[in-house]
Amino acid sequence: MIKKPVKNKIRKNRHKRMRFKLNGTEARPRLNVFRSNSYIYAQIVDDSKGITLVSASTLETDLRDKLTSTKNKEAAKLVGKLIGERALAKGIETVVFDRSGYLYHGKVKELAEGAREAGLKF
Repeated sequence: MIKKPVKNKIRKNRHKRMRFKLNGTEARPRLNVFRSNSYIYAQIVDDSKGITLVSASTLETDLRDKLTSTKNKEAAKLVGKLIGERALAKGIETVVFDRSGYLYHGKVKELAEGAREAGLKF
């Protein structure tokens, strides 16, 4: 019997390989993305201290009011813009983009473009 590969396990292995090369510092923190079936989350992390500096997601009520759905590309773009604005308010201008093993396509790409439009550089 042929066993079907578990996509999330493959993604987690890809994420592990990426994390050996990616590291968020105080000067250039890491912009991490997590995508579930219903929501999308983004956070900026300083790995040297082990703290989250800024976060945004489609779970937030002020963002939910603007959206028709929390699981489409438009929602991801708004989360990207929101995290970019919050990062600039905290004085963070450049980040390292950690796509968490997801392909740079669809919602992940829209989130990145939204953050770039807000002024983040990566």
